[in-house]
Amino acid sequence: MGLHRFKYYDLVMAAFVTVLVCSNLIGPAKVASLEVFGAPFVFGAGVLFFPLSYVFGDILTEVYGYARARKVIWAGFAGLAFASFMSFVVVELPPAEGWGQQEIYASVFGQVPRIVFASLSAFFVGEIVNAYVMAKMKVWTEGRHLWTRTIGSTIVGQAADSLIFYPVAFLGIWSTDLVIQVMISNFLLKVGWEAVLTPVTYRIVAALKKAEGVDVYDTETNFTPFSLETTDDDPEEEAEKA
Repeated sequence: MGLHRFKYYDLVMAAFVTVLVCSNLIGPAKVASLEVFGAPFVFGAGVLFFPLSYVFGDILTEVYGYARARKVIWAGFAGLAFASFMSFVVVELPPAEGWGQQEIYASVFGQVPRIVFASLSAFFVGEIVNAYVMAKMKVWTEGRHLWTRTIGSTIVGQAADSLIFYPVAFLGIWSTDLVIQVMISNFLLKVGWEAVLTPVTYRIVAALKKAEGVDVYDTETNFTPFSLETTDDDPEEEAEKA
């Protein structure tokens, strides 16, 4: 058994973390509204891009296995934590005399500890649940019907994410009705995005499996979320089904 070096794993990890940090730093503070069939559809603006992190999460788990996806989730968690810390420090620095943008800057990048806690908790739980369901369903389906795994894992993972984030972050700040409305609409949008992007996911997964020469089945994986350990055995052995 030899050490297998992947060509694109690091690039997928970088894309995942980039989408995650940008969508969490830029999007959550704004609630948008679009008219759909003559009625306002209210949603958090970050939902337009955040679901891409779940697409990358599905790709990582499907191609490289749960353990490597878990490592990427920890990288994303660290990226989010650092972005939140940096925002707090920069906002709190005393503004220079004559620079009159402090209030505007703080309103955009100011980090409320409650929202930071909600975001980090929801992300970690949601992504771990998503990866776990994806990995288990791959074994159950013997690698068939990828669309059932991508959509099914997203439904469960995004439900966990939404049920944690919106109540923890905004209950008592927004009206209860608005919290529920945004939570439900964002959940539906995220799952809808996953369904729409399924053909793209199929193409990327197929290309990566061919390029990397690996197709991992998590038959003997330790599913604890609190580990960075991965298996770097020969990919042919990793590809064996249960």
